[in-house]
Amino acid sequence: MRVIYITSAFFLSLTMSFSTMSIEKQHKTSIIYENSEKPEIELTVYKSKNCGCCNKWIAHLSENNIQTKAINVNDMGSIKSQYQIKPNMRSCHTAVSADGFVFEGHVPAKHIKQFLSGQHAPHITGLSVPAMPIGTPGMEMEGIFHKYNIELLTDNSNEETYRYISKSSEQF
Repeated sequence: MRVIYITSAFFLSLTMSFSTMSIEKQHKTSIIYENSEKPEIELTVYKSKNCGCCNKWIAHLSENNIQTKAINVNDMGSIKSQYQIKPNMRSCHTAVSADGFVFEGHVPAKHIKQFLSGQHAPHITGLSVPAMPIGTPGMEMEGIFHKYNIELLTDNSNEETYRYISKSSEQF
């Protein structure tokens, strides 16, 4: 009786592990995207490994069908210098598109998509939400929203506002 029980348990365990392997294999080969469409935009995000708001911003991008590759960096100043982000335009993280446009700080996914769908003068290198305004994607605080500008990043000394965001709803 004991041998039968042990043998049955062994075969049951084998059966379960084969079915688990089969399920895992199925999941590895199928990719499911939110909104049931393949991401059209991919960004490399440079951030500090301990920054919670960066992770929330990355989640916001993912929810809006923007794929990200996050890279934790010890010296964010060198990344900002590499992409020529002026000190007054800096924030906590820096994202770069496949075609080289830079998105500094908590730029809403909606405005990243709008920007990338347009044509830009050669001196325009991307968008920035300088500092870390309360209420931007990744910086949400219940019931609090601060108006802010999305600025154009340029490779010259010109400063231009891309969009003025006066209400939280304008971000989505």
